[in-house]
Amino acid sequence: MLDIKLIRTNPDLVKANIKKREMDLDHVVDEILKLDGERRELTGKVEAMKAERNADTKKIPQMKKAGEDTTELMARMKALADQIKEADAELGKLEEAQQNLMLSLPNMPDENVVAGGKEQNEPIRYFKEQPKFDFEPKNHVELCEGLGMIDYQRGAKIAGNGGWIYRGAGARMEWALLNFFINEHLKDGYELILPPHMLNYECGYVAGQFPKFTDEVYWIQNPTSADKKFLLPTAETALVNLHRDEILTNEELPRKYIAYTPCYRREAGSYRSEERGMIRGHQFNKVEMVQYTRPDQSDAAFEELVMKAERLVQELGLHYRLSKLAAGDCSFSMARTYDIEVWIPSMGIYKEVSSASNARDYQARRGNVKFRDEDKKLQFVHTLNASGLATSRVMPAIVEQYQNADGSVTVPEVLRPYMGVDVIR
Repeated sequence: MLDIKLIRTNPDLVKANIKKREMDLDHVVDEILKLDGERRELTGKVEAMKAERNADTKKIPQMKKAGEDTTELMARMKALADQIKEADAELGKLEEAQQNLMLSLPNMPDENVVAGGKEQNEPIRYFKEQPKFDFEPKNHVELCEGLGMIDYQRGAKIAGNGGWIYRGAGARMEWALLNFFINEHLKDGYELILPPHMLNYECGYVAGQFPKFTDEVYWIQNPTSADKKFLLPTAETALVNLHRDEILTNEELPRKYIAYTPCYRREAGSYRSEERGMIRGHQFNKVEMVQYTRPDQSDAAFEELVMKAERLVQELGLHYRLSKLAAGDCSFSMARTYDIEVWIPSMGIYKEVSSASNARDYQARRGNVKFRDEDKKLQFVHTLNASGLATSRVMPAIVEQYQNADGSVTVPEVLRPYMGVDVIR
């Protein structure tokens, strides 16, 4: 959520930054300011009426003690109480309307994030050269099916489109990737969290997914009660809620967490060739990194997350590129995002395996997560996240980039201790 003080003092800046996302919400900003003015004016009147009521309340025992008639004063207080009740109700409506509009505003992109959509994304650097083959290479679907690593048909049979089954060497490679990622993060001092997969509405609200994107998750309704939860779309949604409504000490920051979870998304269903196999699905596995930092540590934390995610792909020996996203391609809650995109040879395109993002204080304002600095002043923390990594894009890249002429796949060296084999045949 944006700071209302910023909207009051510099609405033109807010409007201009939102336009960088290719969104025109000038009317929303104007309406927020209108409601804010009405709310502040009415708040002043309510406070004055309450002060008058309190003063009159103190007079009553004095008048009774002096034997004076309090009938007129009591009648005035009753009328005042009715006015206060009516004004409080109106104030509540104004606050709710303003809050709803505030929630519709995305985060402001950082100053050096360029305007526009994904066509303005900028590749920053590349790792290794694109693999070249002296034979006709296969795509990851052919390779995984031929080697008995993935069963797409039975996956669709039991889960529908967008579902698959890891089996044999495929299941072992998936588990090897997850173990490799987690062990690397533990070496770097991150705390491992295994969060619930069913979350309450507040989690989506704090993360910035709700109320705007409530239709993009799977909802679970308890048939015997009003209890309603959703399946997490990413572990970030849980991790940025760990300290909701808490005040952290300066010494506690930064807090560094990782979590392994399946991720549940309703976005699957595309039948385009570039979405085949495991590239897009309703459920996939991911290790997620999240940091809570002081504002002055925020940029350094972002660089750390990018470096850590890149290092994992580098240790796997995969060709990839790092891209800086334009404002319109950053997600709703994020001020800046870098994507790590692996090369999928059969498709001739890069696919994202990690997004490293900085939400600044946007999520912390929604979740009321603060820290007390050296001067004992309360400030909102900054929250950041990065995938470390999403396996459903990594495995296709591995089998395609490491494939051999005989249809086998060489196992990346860092995964061999986990798998116990050098080549999958």
